[in-house]
Amino acid sequence: MPIATVNPATGETLKTFDALGPEEIERRVATAHAAFRRYRTTAFDERARLLNRAAGLLDRDGPDIARTMTTEMGKPVAAARAEAAKCAKAMRWYATHAGELLADELPADADVKDSGASRVRVHYRPLGVVLAVMPWNFPLWQVVRFAAPGLMAGNVCLLKHASNVPQTALYLEDLFRRAGFPAGCFQTLLVGSDAVESVLRDPRVAAATLTGSEPAGRSVAAIAGDEVKKTVLELGGSDPYVVMPSADIERAARTAVTARVQNNGQSCIAAKRFIVHEKVYDAFAARFTAGMRELTVGDPLDESTDIGPLSTERGRADLEELVEDALRRGATALCGGRRPEKYERGWYYEPTVLTGITDAMRIHHEEAFGPVATLYRAAGPDEAVELANDTPFGLSSNVWTRDEDDVRRFVRDLEAGGIFFNGMTASHPALPFGGVKRSGYGRELSAHGIREFCDITTVWHAAEPTGD
Repeated sequence: MPIATVNPATGETLKTFDALGPEEIERRVATAHAAFRRYRTTAFDERARLLNRAAGLLDRDGPDIARTMTTEMGKPVAAARAEAAKCAKAMRWYATHAGELLADELPADADVKDSGASRVRVHYRPLGVVLAVMPWNFPLWQVVRFAAPGLMAGNVCLLKHASNVPQTALYLEDLFRRAGFPAGCFQTLLVGSDAVESVLRDPRVAAATLTGSEPAGRSVAAIAGDEVKKTVLELGGSDPYVVMPSADIERAARTAVTARVQNNGQSCIAAKRFIVHEKVYDAFAARFTAGMRELTVGDPLDESTDIGPLSTERGRADLEELVEDALRRGATALCGGRRPEKYERGWYYEPTVLTGITDAMRIHHEEAFGPVATLYRAAGPDEAVELANDTPFGLSSNVWTRDEDDVRRFVRDLEAGGIFFNGMTASHPALPFGGVKRSGYGRELSAHGIREFCDITTVWHAAEPTGD
């Protein structure tokens, strides 16, 4: 895939970039390694000062970088501005809290009195150079949610971003440079995926984090495993959205529309499979389908647009194949199911609701990355749980109920890294984020995220011998 900005609304190639050669990659890895040896000794207050400056610059740059993101990957410009603001918020949160999150832990004296120590503490130290392999769908947020805690922990970052968002990738490097971070603390590598293995195998690179597809995660995990290096993986999701009889159906249906089509439906944590109790199925289906029909598909730079184009022509083709397979095998489209007729250019797709899904259909098992929802009828909580878990993924989930027995049941039985009751899944710097099963492992954000790329060190001092 060429490294280029291709406007998804028009298909026009706006700017192309040459991939870095081996000599330049070597220079940047060496620069990162040297930067870590110095940067790791900086105090939390200094790191926080720099990260707060980056947040301030991002606030100022918000409108411009939002237009860049929209032009590169097609998200509505209002959503792009919100993404930039969220990144600045996360930077400030980690600047404020990193010191306490990584403070030495002191075991209770009673627990270690028989260890022969006079003093014991658990100390967090940065690992070093971390390679971040990031996707295009949230081109700022996916990077910042690693970089903010990573830099506050004392690590340095090499970013291999998706090849269709090169200008956003270069902006991030420039942002941290302008904020005053020492040279080499954050560098963008404009390279193809074929360069990832050599960088990850370099002994100066300590670990890797990847957000992306399951095949990409398998590849990075295999290489890192061979090199015995730490990885955190956030992969695909096919999140269930369960609606039980006690739910507020009007609010659940309204929220369901946003939960499905956020970021043009191209989000790992977007609700994708809507599992509705048979007692409220008809009422929910009618409201949800009406809400999907009312969405405005159009130019993502137009403030009135709800859904812009998909990010790539290949991405739209993949989505079309899933829908066509389902329709051929007996599914029904309550709305959508095709390209909008009014757009001859650009990679647009209509908001779509499919019902009559069976396990013979690909879309029952695969992630639909676009504004396509699948609707299921469940006879009761047992079937709802079974359907919700009938996926290789386990990123997040949504449950609408006001019944505490339901709450206990779904907390116990849903196979997911998050369960959001009476609302839609969202990431927040104070909450751990990540999945189970083939959605990956490890956690980002919160205390868990900042500690993923730290050496958890036991510091033990011998007790002084006592005299006779």
